[in-house]
Amino acid sequence: LEHLFIARELDRLGVRLTSLAPRFPGSFEKGIDYRGPIDVFRRELAAHAAVARSAGPYKISLHSGSDKFSVYPAASEITRGAVHLKTAGTSYLEALRTIAVFVPDLFREIYHFALRRYESDRESYSVSATVARARRFESAPDGELPCALDADDARQVLHVTFGSVLNERDERGRPLFAGRLFDELRAHREAYSETLKAHFARHLAPFAAASR
Repeated sequence: LEHLFIARELDRLGVRLTSLAPRFPGSFEKGIDYRGPIDVFRRELAAHAAVARSAGPYKISLHSGSDKFSVYPAASEITRGAVHLKTAGTSYLEALRTIAVFVPDLFREIYHFALRRYESDRESYSVSATVARARRFESAPDGELPCALDADDARQVLHVTFGSVLNERDERGRPLFAGRLFDELRAHREAYSETLKAHFARHLAPFAAASR
């Protein structure tokens, strides 16, 4: 009912909707898959999609929709493709994946810094990760570092601290991580490009499959 009321009121005011992000049951946390019952999500989405078609049409937007792979097939099917998804935030995580592979010492620095910053940086995000559960990599071999980008707690720790990582300065006022991070991504541009391509392809595949 709230969705229908908002759509009708905006129409009355002459506002043309292109997309709207309803609040869904379950949990849409940053950087990790959906947590909640898919059947309930499908039922709620069907109701919202029906409103969007009758009051618009306009797209249903999945807020914090990156990496919600378990709901993409339903989202594409039920909205008949009229769905909006943004993945910009997790491109940073894929940059860190590239760094973990090619510059493990820099990745370790960033990860340890992120662990220290997480408790304060998480305040403006909907996340459930804890520092206690996030894996430590002090004694792990370099080849295991990319695993941090596939573990929910470590992934969220890295995700929500991106601003602190990019803005941190040393005692002389120089960027502590940003300069080295960008330099290494430029040095490994092709690998980063392939990593991003795979990341985007994984997001797009469920929507492409449903449109056939």
